[in-house]
Amino acid sequence: MSDLVAPPALTRPVATVLPGGGSREQVRRTAEEFEATFLAQMLQPMFAGLETNGPFGGGHAESTWRGFLIDAMARQIAGGGGIGLADQVQRELLSLQTVPVAPPATEESA
Repeated sequence: MSDLVAPPALTRPVATVLPGGGSREQVRRTAEEFEATFLAQMLQPMFAGLETNGPFGGGHAESTWRGFLIDAMARQIAGGGGIGLADQVQRELLSLQTVPVAPPATEESA
């Protein structure tokens, strides 16, 4: 036999109530913003070695605005369905925002 016992937090029922008036739409927007930030960090190395000089290059100004371009591309990718990260983040955020139906039993009341 095993001595493992499930902690009370895992055995008590929970209600799917978002504290603080947070809506599912707000959680979804937050998850998509997180995915866009992640994608921007992943896209940034693709542009690290590109030269900005040449007949159509913008020189220093192009390299200055490159971060905005990367951010815009990441937001487009995330808004168009992304890579599935927003779905996972949304699911996790919603599970963390559930509140217990009844207060946990303490040793004194047991």
